[in-house]
Amino acid sequence: MNQNLSIDEYDALEQITKLPRGARPSACISRNSKRLVGIKLISHKRDGSFELTDTGKQVLFIKQCIDGLRAIAANPDVILSGPVATFLGKKAHIEVDATSGKNVITARGLECLADIEATSAPAKKY
Repeated sequence: MNQNLSIDEYDALEQITKLPRGARPSACISRNSKRLVGIKLISHKRDGSFELTDTGKQVLFIKQCIDGLRAIAANPDVILSGPVATFLGKKAHIEVDATSGKNVITARGLECLADIEATSAPAKKY
């Protein structure tokens, strides 16, 4: 994940995953498609639609994991999606509290989150 993507570019990646087959791309996708194709996060298909590449899927999943970690740190009542919760649990960043049954962030997760906050550049806003 060497590219610094803007919030708008992340939003375009997310929209591509939810776009029905054969549907026309939104303005957000169209506006960001040239750069996202150039850095090989999406590919342009012959029918005019876009799809995420494997690298694009990884970038989006990493962002979802980071957002999930931030959400759990702020509010343990947040429910994470299955793959994100499984991944963060396997990496020992979150664990299920025995008494409440809710996800809680571990010391390792807090350390990882502090490292992410220290090294990440602020996102470009449009």
